[in-house]
Amino acid sequence: MTKKLYYLLIITGTANTLTAQQTNHPNIIYILADDLGYGDIGCYGQQIIKTPNIDKLALEGMLFTQHYSGSSVSAPSRSCLLTGLHTGHTPIRGNEEINPEGQLPLPKGTFTIAHMLKNAGYITGAFGKWGLGFPGSEGDPLNMGFDEFYGYNCQRLAHHYYPPHLYHNHEKIILEGNSGIKRSKYAQDLIHQQALAFIRRNSEKRFFAYLPYLLPHAELIAPDDSISKQYRSLIPDPKPYLGSNHDYSSTSTPRADFASMVARLDAYVGQIIAELKRLKIEKNTIVIFTSDNGPHHEGGGDPDFFNSNGPLRGLKRDLYEGGIRVPLIISWPSIVAKGKKSNHISAFWDMLPTLKDLCGLQEKIKTDGISFYPTLMSSNKQKKHQYLYWEFHEEGGKIAVRMGNWKGIKLNYGKNPKREMLLFNLYEDINESKNVAEQHPSIVHQIERIIIKAHTKSNLFSFDTK
Repeated sequence: MTKKLYYLLIITGTANTLTAQQTNHPNIIYILADDLGYGDIGCYGQQIIKTPNIDKLALEGMLFTQHYSGSSVSAPSRSCLLTGLHTGHTPIRGNEEINPEGQLPLPKGTFTIAHMLKNAGYITGAFGKWGLGFPGSEGDPLNMGFDEFYGYNCQRLAHHYYPPHLYHNHEKIILEGNSGIKRSKYAQDLIHQQALAFIRRNSEKRFFAYLPYLLPHAELIAPDDSISKQYRSLIPDPKPYLGSNHDYSSTSTPRADFASMVARLDAYVGQIIAELKRLKIEKNTIVIFTSDNGPHHEGGGDPDFFNSNGPLRGLKRDLYEGGIRVPLIISWPSIVAKGKKSNHISAFWDMLPTLKDLCGLQEKIKTDGISFYPTLMSSNKQKKHQYLYWEFHEEGGKIAVRMGNWKGIKLNYGKNPKREMLLFNLYEDINESKNVAEQHPSIVHQIERIIIKAHTKSNLFSFDTK
């Protein structure tokens, strides 16, 4: 044996031992932005809004260029994430409201990421917007595997950043400073502080912190602090926003408000990382950052001004790429390669099997996902999806399938399932501007068959793909 090979074996053996030790049940922080577009942060091309902390997270971890949300609106996207099932199978496939407060609940017996990790000995907490079951319902977060919840149970109430109340577990927390026209307690700040407290309390245990933050969902409003003042001085706002039927607040500076909200989210990320370092647990904590769907234009939002969808076509509620392709950054010091970009095609329903593998769990799970753990470990043994599938139950109904570089979309599907498909080659046409369905009838036929295969009938949602 040569001296060079001998030293190589020593180094390799040490690295394998270190990896085995450090990958043993890492803490997990999953930060889910709300309506943050593919192009809204610096490392994905944003030129106006500064996001140094998120950009640094990307430099110290892995950035994914082809990651997809579960849907193009809140509730079904979160349902896909938590259940590991795409919208043809996951229980919640649309934003279905319950009065006076809350949304259609995940059914009793639904298995979630939180259940899986809790079974493995994790302390589980959710801080932010829920939207998957009204208070006390079978879909309440405390019935879905979470030990603690703080935030908005109802995503409709989450349209307001100065709400009359939040929930801590089952207790309604009245925010008296927000009564009437008063605005003294910015709910997202309160939620963020509770998330940091959860991390501190459980720093000597293993924990899963699910942080479905509100920012930068409309309404467009932020505290009058240094961040807001900075963007009001930098960004022209020629047109005020005067309110809407969603009761979003009016604002004279909608562009500056949006920018300051994204910057505030970035500051939160920086504070989380600083806290992990202060607690000396950063090396055994995996931090995941992504968004629930594409950028919005509600509440005075101006995605064109910010180029919020980057090179992609479409916004929130679209199944074009701009509505569902989202940022994904994963950082895990000394485990995930620094500063690496991956073009692996993945989606929200992959997160459940990926976390299962990251934690070395043996529990059998039912999922539409494929673990991308090999990609995180820079392995060449990564399995690939045969297809990704979405269905959307608003605006006449829409269906989309990605199969390799092919993307098929059907519009007004709920009204006319036999409507002709739009077909795009994403490798050649990332903006989905050239419909090539007539030139590729065999691809259209394959995708039509996938649509029939991927959809399971639901008593709650009415698509019939046959």
